[in-house]
Amino acid sequence: MEIKNLSKYSDAEKILLAEQLWDSVSKDDLEVSDAAKRELDIRIQNLEEGKTELYTWDEVKAHVRSIR
Repeated sequence: MEIKNLSKYSDAEKILLAEQLWDSVSKDDLEVSDAAKRELDIRIQNLEEGKTELYTWDEVKAHVRSIR
């Protein structure tokens, strides 16, 4: 598959294209491994039990900028 030059499109047009591509993927065809499911279950449990530290988007951006 050849990707055409997308630079001629506006950001809004690119977002619409991405949404259309995402929506065209059959959700029934997506497979999640048992290992990934277990990891997600662990993360949900940790979140529900308050064992997960949460960060705001601004905190994440500041951290990434500080390690550059």
